[in-house]
Amino acid sequence: MRLHPDEIARRAEMLAARLADCDLCPRRCGADRTAGRLGRCGTGARARVSAAFPHFGEEPVLVGRVGSGTVFLTGCSLHCAFCQNHDVSHGRDGREADAREIAGLMLGLAKSGCVNVNLVTPSHVVPQVLSALAIAARAGLDLPVVWNSSGYESVETLAVLDGIADVFMPDFKSASAEACAAWMDAPDYPEVATAAVREMRRQVGDLAVDADGVARRGLLVRHLVMPGMTDDAVAVMRILADLCPGCAVNVMDQYRPLGSAPGMPGIDRRPTAAEVATAKAAALAAGLRVL
Repeated sequence: MRLHPDEIARRAEMLAARLADCDLCPRRCGADRTAGRLGRCGTGARARVSAAFPHFGEEPVLVGRVGSGTVFLTGCSLHCAFCQNHDVSHGRDGREADAREIAGLMLGLAKSGCVNVNLVTPSHVVPQVLSALAIAARAGLDLPVVWNSSGYESVETLAVLDGIADVFMPDFKSASAEACAAWMDAPDYPEVATAAVREMRRQVGDLAVDADGVARRGLLVRHLVMPGMTDDAVAVMRILADLCPGCAVNVMDQYRPLGSAPGMPGIDRRPTAAEVATAKAAALAAGLRVL
């Protein structure tokens, strides 16, 4: 975070006003979350936190020696049928927490030695998270803030994060409008994610690490390899190469059919080793920095 806590708090208040007719994400569902109604994200006026702990399963550039200070936020505006974290994103897992409670979690992670504050699926609770960051910053929090998201983000909302998020880590799930319509009821995902990644790159540039190899700033894109979608993976890598030449990308091989995916033909199996290898080769051929 480079901004003064007062400016972070001001931006949080500005975004909180939009909760009454919510348009924070590309769904623009219009729910009055201030009145207790739930948006498409399944969340009302308060954020819900599923867990907060030093995470060692993230990319090595985020983990360091002591772990990434991960805060898992409940709910999501995208709702992928195959979500690998289904209980948290689709369900009501976790508990409601106000800004002071979330700030306390962040400060506790910093005290334990974590190398960053890693906010997982924060895009539907941006004002709540910024309010917590303002409180934590006033109390001395000075770790890099990782914005770990689905990539389904409003550029207008992302712009408010300029000077607050240090590392953006979005997914780029698919370049196929048809697949995105079937998997997440979001045929606009490819164009939305493209615009979001462009804005993230504008704010933070390429991934930069310190002397210990820990990310301090920049863009890191994730792509989860899906079964039967090698052509799509190639298309994603080409988009990324055009958007942000040489950017860091993690081509992930851990997909397994969870959520509704076991009953959906085509994504009811794990990707093969050959499919994963094709996706990684496409990233390298596109000139991307494969982690």
